[in-house]
Amino acid sequence: MFKNLFNKIKSAPAAPAAPVAVPDDIAGADALVVQGNEREDAGDLAQAEGLYRQAIAIAPGHPRTHLNLGILLAAKGDGAGAERAYQACLAIAPDHPFGNYNYARLLVLRDDFARAEPLVAAAVRAKPDFPQALVVQSNVLDALGKTAPAIAAMEAALRLQPGDAGAWLNLAVMLAGQSRTDDAVVALKRALEGMPDNLEALTLLSRLLRDQGFAAEALAAVRRAIEKAPGAWGNRSFELLLMIFADGIAGDDIFRRHVEFGADLERAVPVRFDAWRDSADRARRLRIGYLSSDLYLHPVSFFLIPVLEQHDRSQVEVFCYSYGETEDFITERMRTLSDHWRPAHDMTDAQLADAIHADGIDVLVDLVGHTAQPRLGVFAQRPAPAQVSWIGYLNTTGLTTMDFRLGDRRTDPIAIAQPVHTERLVHMPVSQWCYRPLLDEPLGPDAPFERNGHVTFGSFNAALKVSPAMSRRWGELLARVPGSRLVVANVNSERKRAAIREDIASQGVAVDRVEFLARVPLNKYLASYNAVDISLDAFPYGGGTTTFDSLWMGVPVVATVGERSVSRSAASLLEELGLADWIAPTIEDFVELAVARASDLRALASLRQALRERLRASPLTDMPRFVRDLEAAYREMWIARSDSLSGSCP
Repeated sequence: MFKNLFNKIKSAPAAPAAPVAVPDDIAGADALVVQGNEREDAGDLAQAEGLYRQAIAIAPGHPRTHLNLGILLAAKGDGAGAERAYQACLAIAPDHPFGNYNYARLLVLRDDFARAEPLVAAAVRAKPDFPQALVVQSNVLDALGKTAPAIAAMEAALRLQPGDAGAWLNLAVMLAGQSRTDDAVVALKRALEGMPDNLEALTLLSRLLRDQGFAAEALAAVRRAIEKAPGAWGNRSFELLLMIFADGIAGDDIFRRHVEFGADLERAVPVRFDAWRDSADRARRLRIGYLSSDLYLHPVSFFLIPVLEQHDRSQVEVFCYSYGETEDFITERMRTLSDHWRPAHDMTDAQLADAIHADGIDVLVDLVGHTAQPRLGVFAQRPAPAQVSWIGYLNTTGLTTMDFRLGDRRTDPIAIAQPVHTERLVHMPVSQWCYRPLLDEPLGPDAPFERNGHVTFGSFNAALKVSPAMSRRWGELLARVPGSRLVVANVNSERKRAAIREDIASQGVAVDRVEFLARVPLNKYLASYNAVDISLDAFPYGGGTTTFDSLWMGVPVVATVGERSVSRSAASLLEELGLADWIAPTIEDFVELAVARASDLRALASLRQALRERLRASPLTDMPRFVRDLEAAYREMWIARSDSLSGSCP
């Protein structure tokens, strides 16, 4: 019995031994991956996936197998599967540059930038010469608001891969967002070397060239963009804006392009409304709607705020439609001054037109035209019976659905200006503007020439208004007034400053006689006039706000007149103040007049002390009178349109 039991124990199966590890077949897995790559390149994703899975089966500890499977699954749209594969790769090799890079890319597609950031950083650490990873890292950092390191990463990528046009475009966008305009323009030009027809690059380039102050170059860029996308209304509008800034463009050509724009827009966006509030009671309270993207610290708001304050609420009910992205203390002030404030940034043109029509607006006032962010598609739908353009754009809009444009007899003489307007011109009795300074900045105790021993000229207009022809005239003026100097504000681009210096030097003048002022807050901006004896207006687009500011600070302005409405702005103000002797009859007479005014120092000193009070006592600062005239103009325009719609004779 015991023997039999012993035999049974002896013959019982032995306990299982520990499994023997089978080494990964790296060579075989690599061969399968190569085959899978070939099938993937041929478009046979199913077979490629099978080969990668076979590779994983024979070499599960080989990161390459998991990486290739993840890339394929991501291409198939299997994000979850791709994520598992990338995680398997990184579990084996945490610093794997391609595993980290591809996993980060997957997360970027999900907008999961926080998780992507350490992954792409690991990829760059492991492989510093990895331009694709640097590009993704830049995009991730930029999305997280870390713009400075994002720019540095993109610049590093471009040092490794300087022909990457897309990376140059991304860099340009980031630089523009940091107001590094000159650098952004250089980057955009590099981008366009590789993709000359890229609409985004052309559009951005045109805006940045505008910001630098190069109207002709900006115009050329936006016209290239229009060739690629003729239906992009924003670029079409921008072309029209640039045309009124640029030298050497005939008024008839400017008008023709505006009319073409208006006709095209009105074909694309037809009138949708043909019934409005009852107009039988001509004395009833009118609903006035102001439409703008500039209801913040902006010149348009400087003129609008006093109007909102002074409106007679027994005569008008005020609606403000604000569709700009920027809001500040000025926005809040206008909000409190409005009877109704309508945020419209997220509205389409059709939705905004519906809102305006639902509000029963009688007179809809456009304060933008072809500047900033045009919304002329709203006016093409005619949500209000009377539609008028005022202060934002000093030219025709080109729309037949824009019924009127407010101007004055000096800026827009009927005989000259009406033939180049689709709108009917309506003249304010005195001026299209009324001025109230935002700050009561004190005047300097004496004229600058009295303490300096030389005359100082100044330019305070926007850089875009400083045409090459005008800066050459500045050089001629400095050459003719010995010892004189020039102060230039609002030119912040070093490239534009260099161009101005070159234009002035071409007239034989040392460029150290020109000083460029840095951008300063409003109070310091006004105080800078205390360093100037004579302001020089721009041409062909003259100054409005800056002319008022200069006169308020006791600094007379040398101006001229031209064929465009914008070429007569400063002259209209000077004439109203009895300063016609400061207006050159033509641009060719500009330098001669400036020399003459700079030569009469006694008159210059006397005028400096009198200018502010002369302006204060003039109708140009009589806001209550201006607003009553404006309200009367609104009512007359509304009645005229009501009569036209009813078939009555006005």
